[in-house]
Amino acid sequence: MVFIGYHSSHEQLPPSALLQSVVQAEAAGFDGAMCSDHLAPWGVDQGESGFAWSWLGAALAATSFSLGVVTAPGQRYHPVISAQAIATLEEMFPGRFWAALGSGEAVNEHITGDPWPPKDRRNARLAASVDVIRELLAGKEVTRHGEIEVHRARVWSLPETPPPLLGAAVTAETASWVAGWADGLATVAQPRERLAHVLGAYAGAGGTGPRVLQVHLALDDTEEAALRTVRSQWRHAAIDASLWDIEQPEDFDTLAGRPSDAELRAGTLVSADPSALADQIAELVGLGFDRVYLHDVTTDQRSFLSRAERDLLPALRRAL
Repeated sequence: MVFIGYHSSHEQLPPSALLQSVVQAEAAGFDGAMCSDHLAPWGVDQGESGFAWSWLGAALAATSFSLGVVTAPGQRYHPVISAQAIATLEEMFPGRFWAALGSGEAVNEHITGDPWPPKDRRNARLAASVDVIRELLAGKEVTRHGEIEVHRARVWSLPETPPPLLGAAVTAETASWVAGWADGLATVAQPRERLAHVLGAYAGAGGTGPRVLQVHLALDDTEEAALRTVRSQWRHAAIDASLWDIEQPEDFDTLAGRPSDAELRAGTLVSADPSALADQIAELVGLGFDRVYLHDVTTDQRSFLSRAERDLLPALRRAL
């Protein structure tokens, strides 16, 4: 049976409201939840970005299902700090936490003042960070020189078993690369043929573990209302260029401009029909994903979660 999760969007809601939403998501029947670890939102109108690690501790304490985070060690976080955070959550909530590690986004990482590296250097930094994190989670003392500098570091409070460390990838090239070290794959919905290439690249390079898909959607009483929500909250998805090198929310807004309805639909599933939406999600999951996390881009999560419990989740479970 496919795992159906809920995405908690720190970029759109205050952490206190998001905590209420994740509790409601569990009550509504979601199997688990995930979030992204951002310092800044994708656009000015989103207007939020709480600290994921503080929130995760509260969310795990307030629920009984699993939670995961997409995070980027190496610039904003030294990997020793990432390892300590990962170890602490897993020690407190064994078997309920996972992390997907990525190479980062300038909107979050530029604040250190360090140069923003090209993709190959970011991958090298991530590989070094993953090595450090795994060694620390195994209880070892670590010293490293090169991409990451570490001096006699040790994490003292350790879980009985380290949690899974997935690889975050959007392209087939990155998916193939993370297959060499990851315990699973985490990616985001995009056109069906591209997703198929991502999955194929991961499997072809020997990738194992769960395949996790995040889907952005807008479900409302009418498609016009759903499109208004996307235009307000998630129009950056219409940018036809790399998002990883953009530094400020204002820059995302400028690049997104005033996208057409067709451009908005290209980045988000838009529907007024829960059954039709469920079929669209199931078609993507059917490519070979084990878990899917749903992110309705509305700020009215209470209404979405009520609708999900009543209509969307039953329809999706029938479709999968």
